[in-house]
Amino acid sequence: MRERVVVKWGGGLITQKDAMKTVRHDVLDALAEQLEDCLLKGVDIVLVHGAGSFGHLKAKTYRLAEGKIEATHLPADRSQEEAVVDVRNDMLELNEHVLAALTKRDVSAVSLPPHQWARNTGPDFEGDLALFESAPPGIVVVTHGDVVDCDEPKRFGILSGDDLVHRLASELSGVKRLVFAMGGVEGVLSEPPNGDGDESKLIAELLESDTFQGEHMSEMDVTGGIGLKVQRGFQTSQHGVEVHLVSGEIGQRVRDACLGNDVRGTILRSS
Repeated sequence: MRERVVVKWGGGLITQKDAMKTVRHDVLDALAEQLEDCLLKGVDIVLVHGAGSFGHLKAKTYRLAEGKIEATHLPADRSQEEAVVDVRNDMLELNEHVLAALTKRDVSAVSLPPHQWARNTGPDFEGDLALFESAPPGIVVVTHGDVVDCDEPKRFGILSGDDLVHRLASELSGVKRLVFAMGGVEGVLSEPPNGDGDESKLIAELLESDTFQGEHMSEMDVTGGIGLKVQRGFQTSQHGVEVHLVSGEIGQRVRDACLGNDVRGTILRSS
């Protein structure tokens, strides 16, 4: 049986997060090349990508993570329901860029946007993961953070890619590793990055009992920042899955982490 790895391409990695709907095509192409190499080496990939500037900015403006709220607390140019449609369409657009990068490498992929198959938010969201389980060897199934329908009174909310990867890595058969590919950092740092000697702050091995300061760009990120990645990562590691957080911008680190090679970054260890 081929090994299976769940990979998260962060939204801040594949997009310019502070510029509306701006794709980092060079990064996407490099990540797609590394993914292809994993497939050629007999490792199947389930790919989840974040929203970055295709989702977070608009979702934050219209407070979609909170569900249905009074219109008096929101900009008057559109309703929350209209913003839900906009964000879903923006995510489909970003997803097309991801699929195009894979196609350039002759990688066969199928997309499963969560608003079409999932309901409610958080790690206990509802959805049939058999769609991922049944993928033939060598076929990459792609999904992403999204705005999904929720039970009343919330009506809608944001299903984070970090919650998706936790469930996928924990529940699909044959998953050996979960790899978070991040932008701007090499892994989990002992304190927020400032660009000055950040390499000395890298935590190569993080235990569940350890503490750290996680930067959370609250003005843009509506799904929890690195703290949520670590939390879901530890929950995943309890299922016997290796969890790595690495840079998606440097060399072949994402590929190496997926293949189980020694790689600079952070590995999470359950206490």
